[in-house]
Amino acid sequence: MLPARLNLYFSFVAAIGLSVSVLAASQNSNDAVNAGESLFFGKAGCASCHEVNGRGGMAGPDLSNAGQTSPEALRTKILNPSGSAQTPPGGRGAPTTIVAKMKDGRQIQGVRRNEDTFTLQIVDASGQLHLLDKMNLADMRRENRSLMPGDYVSRLTNAEIQNVVAYLGALKGRDAAKAAAASAGMAGGVTYERLRKSDSEPQNWMHYWGNYQGTHYSGLKEITTKNVSNLQAKWSIQLPGTSALEVGPLVVDGVMYTSGQPGTVLALDARSGRQIWRFTRQQKVRNPNEINPYNRGVALLGHRVFVGTLDAAIVAIDARTGLLLWETQVADTMLGYSITSAPLIVKDKVIVGVSGGEFGARGFLSAYDAATGALLWRWNSIPGPGEPGNDTWAGDSWKTGAGPTWLTGSFDPDLNTLFWTVGNPGAQIDRSVRGTGDNLYTNSVVALDPDSGRLKWHYQFTPNDGHDWDSAEDLILVDRIWHGQNRKLLLHADRNSMFYVLDRTNGQFLSGTPFVYQNWNKGFDANGRPIQIPGSNSSPEGSFLVYPSLVGGTNFQAPSYSPITGWMYLEYSESGGQAISAPALYEAGRQYIGRGRGAAPPPGKDDPQPSAGIKAIDPETGKTLWDFKLLQGSLSNGVMATAGGVVFGASREGYLIALDAKSGKYLWRYQTGGAMAASPMSFAVDGKQYIAVASGNSIHCFGLPE
Repeated sequence: MLPARLNLYFSFVAAIGLSVSVLAASQNSNDAVNAGESLFFGKAGCASCHEVNGRGGMAGPDLSNAGQTSPEALRTKILNPSGSAQTPPGGRGAPTTIVAKMKDGRQIQGVRRNEDTFTLQIVDASGQLHLLDKMNLADMRRENRSLMPGDYVSRLTNAEIQNVVAYLGALKGRDAAKAAAASAGMAGGVTYERLRKSDSEPQNWMHYWGNYQGTHYSGLKEITTKNVSNLQAKWSIQLPGTSALEVGPLVVDGVMYTSGQPGTVLALDARSGRQIWRFTRQQKVRNPNEINPYNRGVALLGHRVFVGTLDAAIVAIDARTGLLLWETQVADTMLGYSITSAPLIVKDKVIVGVSGGEFGARGFLSAYDAATGALLWRWNSIPGPGEPGNDTWAGDSWKTGAGPTWLTGSFDPDLNTLFWTVGNPGAQIDRSVRGTGDNLYTNSVVALDPDSGRLKWHYQFTPNDGHDWDSAEDLILVDRIWHGQNRKLLLHADRNSMFYVLDRTNGQFLSGTPFVYQNWNKGFDANGRPIQIPGSNSSPEGSFLVYPSLVGGTNFQAPSYSPITGWMYLEYSESGGQAISAPALYEAGRQYIGRGRGAAPPPGKDDPQPSAGIKAIDPETGKTLWDFKLLQGSLSNGVMATAGGVVFGASREGYLIALDAKSGKYLWRYQTGGAMAASPMSFAVDGKQYIAVASGNSIHCFGLPE
């Protein structure tokens, strides 16, 4: 027997040899994977059709998790792509190549992505998605073969094929961070330049408000006052959930991007409504006191779709595939924060506002890097100690001052200025804690430098608000003659019932005119500050019957401005209410309202009966030019004017209504069968104009007869 010490020596030597062998094998394996990666994105040309972590083409399946398939199956697929029905996980089943011949002689060859009796979606070898109407094809041929080359056995050596298999085998799952980095520099898609000049592409609807200027106007004119009565329903799609949608879809190059219930985003063929992809995200944290479970829309930049979540995160999605790219937490939903409206893209930034005004959550506006989701700047809507405006808050009340920034803003590229509205103060009705100051910057419009978040100017619509008159309504930016001078104007119909005209270069107050009956404001001083009528604000005893009521003269629904008529159009409500306050105890994550109870006093002899409708306003005078009455008012249904001279409006009863933009004359209606809580929009595909609107939990689309 060998001495124990010698045995130990030989065991040690053997262990070293084994370790060296393992390291060598590991090194050889890594070398094979690296060599395979170089081949995949180089000589072999695999990346021309296949994506790995956001890098590569779109014709074939995403191979980011190809390693879940056996090496033998991967090798077989490479050597005999058309003969193998086995597809790596994440693929779309056995290959089906379609050759579609158009009536003009063009031929499109690609892989089928989606199909029904009448529509076809195929992706060609370049990755281009084609959305086809089968009825418009001269011929269509199916070939049970793959577009993948079948000559790799001669193009690559056996060792090279083994290296490609080794690389694919190492791909165990999609890496969102790598995918985000890979797609960040990808050319094409919706560029900032296209967003800036979106009015030159009237067939597309690239912004929540239709354009940066917030006009919610369509330059399309196929549908006119003469033929609008011929409109027909073209398609509808039911989205997940049961509550009424408040969404405003976007359309770019024939693809509609829309959110459904919070956490769901879809890409649709805008001509047929057929789904291209669906993204679903489960809410990670839910505040038990959560309210307003809605999402009003998305934003686009490059090949990315951006959407906010109810648990206060911002998410970037690949617009080509519907796959997650990055996610950034914006705020703590357990404090009452959420994101319910569409972000705004400015240059390379995603601008995001937050809800939370009912919870006393201190509001802010944030800018994130569109490529990475990194925070670039944050502007607080309630100034802290040492900041201008903090002295308008009593004591520490600024900490729970609310000031939500929840509805999408507007942007002037020429002035490089971002315009955003700020909502109610907290506590919402009880003013006792926050004192008698103005409570800046609540119920205001603020002008910010989009590069830094620096405040340029502000104008406050309702100082020391005790009614919940959120100023979240749309900001319309117009260059026009006003009182004989060329002016850069900001038009705004506020919830407090006043229609405002401001100089957007400096915030100068130009005019304020009631667009519905109001009895809280007896005019403006030289600086444009409202002169409030004593007894109109909230108090423990209660105000007199104040017009407008809590719901306001208008709300977050879309107004519209037509450059043809020079008029602004909006839906309104006209009613009164009493503002009674009660002591409010702040508790993080719970509503912080301070509303008392009591019977409202009867209307005065000059007070009108409640009413609602759609009206046209002349910005030059603030006067109503025509008024189309609706039976029921709404917080959410809006309007859209078009170059065809038609104003489309959505109604709470479920009607899509068409009116003459010049006279307000009724032209057409369609009953969608659902409660409406959204605004119409318009787009065109192949020269045909469509009108789309959400109703109930569906989206409906209309067009003229073929």
